[in-house]
Amino acid sequence: MLIIGSHVSFGPLQLLGSVKEAISYNANTFMFYTGAPQNSIRKKIDDSLTLEALLLMKNHGILFDKVICHAPYIINLANKFNIEKYEFSITFLKREMERCALLGIKYLVLHPGSAVKHERSVAIANIINALNKVLSKDEEVMILLETMAGKGTEIGKNIEELKTIIDNIIYQNKVGVCLDTCHLNDSGVDISNFDRYLDDFDKEIGLDYIKCIHINDSKNNKGDKKDRHANIGFGTIGFDNLIKIIYNPRLKNIPKILETPYLNGIPLYKQEIEMIRAKKLNLNLLEDITK
Repeated sequence: MLIIGSHVSFGPLQLLGSVKEAISYNANTFMFYTGAPQNSIRKKIDDSLTLEALLLMKNHGILFDKVICHAPYIINLANKFNIEKYEFSITFLKREMERCALLGIKYLVLHPGSAVKHERSVAIANIINALNKVLSKDEEVMILLETMAGKGTEIGKNIEELKTIIDNIIYQNKVGVCLDTCHLNDSGVDISNFDRYLDDFDKEIGLDYIKCIHINDSKNNKGDKKDRHANIGFGTIGFDNLIKIIYNPRLKNIPKILETPYLNGIPLYKQEIEMIRAKKLNLNLLEDITK
């Protein structure tokens, strides 16, 4: 079964609102932030709303064990020049994990961080140190390290960097990977030969570590290291290449999450999911939305 969804909001109705939005897109999974990704302001989790959300998911065929949470962007585990900010990132990540546990969410996607002025090896060591502080034997939430485009001093731009981090985690069963097709393209991966990438990933890390895939087209050429998402079929990766990834049998049971741009403030997730299920690109999609 295709497990497909998109990023949704987590507003006043919290998880219940997220579920309702996902249902409106005809999705069977989704991804959300537990608050604004750019700040640390968070509202207390309302258990009654969570219970309503769980019942609604069950009634509409949304796969709760495949729902994904995303950690806020302000967390940077790679930069230790300001020790207070570094410790804040560790503490805030732990709090986000606790919020996921309260919601019953198993997976939390995390941008590994940016080295800033550190050497990359030092930045990677900082990430390892931080993750070993937040992950424990009894931890309920798995951290998914996201593949990055390589913009600026981002860590996680290739398999080798992710492997180094994972190899040095004490509880390796508490960490996984989230692939992002736009980021992979922008980092230099040939998306048209994705099975070769999967072969390399399997050899170095293991396909079992892949727990989520962000499905995005790219506005950039391969290797541009810019990280600019495009709507499905309207970027340089192309519809056919993305369909091959989505329906790759080696990735069958992994949730695919769209993070594509809005058009004039309107999300295209419902239409994109429809195209993906039909395996047919609507060339007039962007024009139809503006009519």
